[in-house]
Amino acid sequence: MKAFLKRYLKVIDVYIIKKYLGTFLFTLSIFSVIMVVFDISEHLDNFLKKQSTLHDIALQYYAGFIPFYLNYLSPLINFLAVILFTAKMANQTEVVPILTSKASFSRFLRPYFITATLIFIVSFFANVYLIPFTNRLKVDFENSHFSDSDPTKNEVHMQLDKQTYVYVKSFDNTSKTGYLFIMEKFNGDDLIQKLVATNITYDSVKRIWKMRTYSDRHINGLKETMVWHGNVKDTTLDMRPEDFEVRDNQYSAMSMSVLNKNIEKAQLRGTGELTDMLFEKYHRFVYPLSTYVLTLIGVALSSRKVRGGIGLPLGLGIILCFTYILVERFALVFSIKGGAPPLFSVFMPNVLFGAFGYYLLVKAPK
Repeated sequence: MKAFLKRYLKVIDVYIIKKYLGTFLFTLSIFSVIMVVFDISEHLDNFLKKQSTLHDIALQYYAGFIPFYLNYLSPLINFLAVILFTAKMANQTEVVPILTSKASFSRFLRPYFITATLIFIVSFFANVYLIPFTNRLKVDFENSHFSDSDPTKNEVHMQLDKQTYVYVKSFDNTSKTGYLFIMEKFNGDDLIQKLVATNITYDSVKRIWKMRTYSDRHINGLKETMVWHGNVKDTTLDMRPEDFEVRDNQYSAMSMSVLNKNIEKAQLRGTGELTDMLFEKYHRFVYPLSTYVLTLIGVALSSRKVRGGIGLPLGLGIILCFTYILVERFALVFSIKGGAPPLFSVFMPNVLFGAFGYYLLVKAPK
């Protein structure tokens, strides 16, 4: 292994990799401290109001908060780190001797992309395996301590299987009760059964639904039968109270296996949440690729020596960071509200910034 590294990694490679990783880890730690300080000042009243213990705050909320935001911001932190140490190298006239020693610009980029690959691997496995687990800790804490939203979800349409459709006028997650429940079964295009209940309640012990005061109408060609019941009926349905939960952050806390199962269920039911889940799934795999894109932009932007030192490259880097976040958020809205395919929306920021990075690479000093 040592012989392999000695053969393919030269002194300048090791020098740049050490600077890269050192600056990245230092910037990562600075961002961690800043985020925690600002978050504590924002949520201190919630902690005191709910009488949260230090154990729950540290090992549940911040154990999920810190990994989530560090992973989310890692490409941008990486981008700033690249600009910081590369602009400093250029300002100290360290880049010019490298490029004038018969080393091409692509050769100069090699240690950058080796380090970016290490960051990509960590970010990828964190995105797919670690972050959903830590997000569950954070989401559970937020929903119990920060959420003041209405627990009622209104006008819910859902498809349970190829033949069965249900409608609930309103569902109260506190009491696990839905009001004005309608279930329709079809044979092709023909309605064969329609069941209407005033309310339906989930029994979490027996894992069944209890319907009260319901009518059951059966249709067989021209023959119809209608039965009214004033008592309680137990029934098993392929739906759970979780299907009615009003949460914006629930998909980020699902493991890949759970997320895939919910995607299959949403494809069948047509609940309108399929796009959100597909975007979350694709985002976990595609977002780490931004490490390469932003590294390329950072090197091309800061490898030229300019008057004023590192101030100008750093300022441009901060602007580009906010622009990338804006485009990344716009891609989500474009997918959910604009009807764009989730896979296209997920790739859009990296494609746009990748093209911009290629332009900067062409214009960079060689």
